[in-house]
Amino acid sequence: MDSKEALINRQSCPSLTEPGPNAEQLEFIYRAALRAPDHARLRPWRFLTIEGDARKRLGDLMAEVALSDQPDLSIDAINRFRAVPLRAPCLIALICKKQDHPKIPEIEQQLSLGAAAQNILHAAYAIDLGAIWRTGNICYHPLLAQGLGLAKNEQLLGLIYIGTPLVQKKLQPELPVADFVSKWP
Repeated sequence: MDSKEALINRQSCPSLTEPGPNAEQLEFIYRAALRAPDHARLRPWRFLTIEGDARKRLGDLMAEVALSDQPDLSIDAINRFRAVPLRAPCLIALICKKQDHPKIPEIEQQLSLGAAAQNILHAAYAIDLGAIWRTGNICYHPLLAQGLGLAKNEQLLGLIYIGTPLVQKKLQPELPVADFVSKWP
């Protein structure tokens, strides 16, 4: 796929199935992530690949976390939390490794991870995989961070789901650039 086409046509793909990315495709995706803008070369990102049975373990962890806040959750709600990671064959946990730096505030480090996430989404699209970045309150829960083995200076900023699109990608309408861009002053 042409890089220009990938940049202007990429879109989120919520309906995903097997197969997920193979080892070579994951290598390409992560190499793209590592090209994100990174002020002072702090490399404030880390990624966890979650595939196979690890997705079930993540679902159990998510259900456990939800129950810790809402002990009266119904069995249906618990099962929905368990099923969340099964929406795609591969998940990538986006982890910001916050570092103390006199010139690089935390927000810049989080933005660098956001840029790495965008590169992951573009790379997946460029090799004809579907992907979507999902968040939600559970992603920011300290018990989920603990269960994933995050250090005290690390923060989960979402999960990217990757797989084969279940439906053919439909081109989204093009947004008029002039609606979002102006000159200053």
